[in-house]
Parts: sequence; C-alpha cells; structure tokens
Amino acid sequence: MRNFNENTITDAVLARISDASNPRIKQISEALVRHLHAFVREVRPSQKEWEQGIDFLTRTGHMCDDKRQEFILLSDALGVSMLVDAINHPQPEGATETTVLGPFYVQAAPDKALGEDISGGLEGEPLLVTGSVSSPDGKPLAGATIDVWHSDDDGYYDVQQLEKIGDLAMRARFHADDNGRFHFWSIKPAAYPIPHDGPVGQMLEAQGRHPWRPAHVHFMISAPGHEQLVTHVFVAGDKYLDSDVVFGVKDSLIREFVRRERGTAPDGRHMDAPFYHLNYDFGLKPGGSR
Repeated sequence: MRNFNENTITDAVLARISDASNPRIKQISEALVRHLHAFVREVRPSQKEWEQGIDFLTRTGHMCDDKRQEFILLSDALGVSMLVDAINHPQPEGATETTVLGPFYVQAAPDKALGEDISGGLEGEPLLVTGSVSSPDGKPLAGATIDVWHSDDDGYYDVQQLEKIGDLAMRARFHADDNGRFHFWSIKPAAYPIPHDGPVGQMLEAQGRHPWRPAHVHFMISAPGHEQLVTHVFVAGDKYLDSDVVFGVKDSLIREFVRRERGTAPDGRHMDAPFYHLNYDFGLKPGGSR
C-alpha cells in the first residue's frame, strides 16, 4: 500500500496495527490513531502549527525531572486526570469521593503519632484536623493508614521550598485508633497556582485561564480489605472552588474550616490564640488487597 492521501492514510495505519499480538495494545493503538487523525482533519493545522505542537510537547518533556512532572500537570489542566479518576473510581453510597493525587505527594512521608503538630514550625494560622475512617456501612476501620499533605499559608508545599525550610513539613502518615479516629495539628492552607512557568502555564494563558487551585488538604487513606482512597478536602468559601484549574472539586469534599477562639480545643489542647478546626469522616470502598 502506498500513495496515501487525506482519505486513505487512516485505514492504512490501522491495517498495519492489525497484527498486534496484545489485544489491549491493539485496541488502544487503533483508538489513538482514529481519534488523532480525526482531530487533525477537524483543525487542519498548517505545517507551522504542527511544528509548534511538536515543540510544545518537546518543551513539556524537558520540564520533567525527579521533582516535577509537566505531563501530569498537562493531564490535570486538560481534565484528563479527573476523567481517568472518574472512570476508575465509581463510589458506592457511604464511600468518600475521590479526586486527583496531585504532583506533590511524597512516598517517604514521616510517621507521626496522633495529635502531633506537622507544621514543621512554619508560620500560619493553627489548624486542628479531626476525623474518622470507616466502611460505607459505618464500621470503624481501626489502624487505617492516613497520609496527609498540604500547602502553607502562602500556597507553597514543602518540596517547593526545601532549601528554605530544610526538611519535609505539612505532611505525615498517621494510623487511626481503635475507633477509626485520627487527629493532628498543622496550619491552615491557602489557595495556590499550579506551576505555570512552563509550557502548561503558557497553554493556560493562551486559553484565557488562570492557574489557581482552591485551598485544600490532601488525604490518601488505606485499610485492609478496602480500596485506597485518594482525595482532598476543600476550604468552604474559597473563590476558586468553581474554577479549579484541574477540575478536582466535588461538593461532598467541601467543608468549613471553622474558626474557634482561644481556649480548650476539641482534642483537649489549650490554645492561647484563635485556631481553625476541620472535621471530616471518610468512608472507604470495600475491595482491594490491602
């Protein structure tokens, strides 16, 4: 087969894929070719625009290293990450809804005891986080593993400022008590822009979009016999709730970070200054091997 044109090239490429030995690879490759060719036919790019597209992808790759993944950022900003999440994580009634992992998760989060302050001494408004972990039917999941991480009150994560602060902060790994409950102290997070000094930021500007995410706390929770939960809890009233750049906000994940006056906190600690309190009860979907 030769002498391909606009009307015949797609079938030619599909024919050459037809002998793929792995059925899933064949399915994905065929769908990719069909949709990619249809996209090109729809937008009819000039040769210069095609070269600009290749350059955009090349620069996106060059921005990736062990601390930054620009392609995940691109997936997030185009809503693909949340689409994949929605396809893979339908939740039954009583189970907490999922959202994107985000680029700032660190596997080696420090283990902390319940009630510890994970702020690392960073300045900010004190925040008490309390909650529980259970099955959708309300059965407490004793010993559940709870990973948490969030930004500071300027919108920066620890990994973005390690040279300044010297160590990980505002992240930790806890284990729920016998009643499935947990609590810890930190500082209230702020809204922040995703990294926008690279190709993804240029794309957002060209699309007339802002790079901001509403303030939130990340949670990754697991327990034996249940699927791992990856989610956020967002600050109620944040001005970016309806325009989150990565499309991660769900109504069920919005909570009041309640301002409380100085005095005795719900965990018994005496506070000499006002503080905020977030409470959220998580439900884990049954399944999985952990």
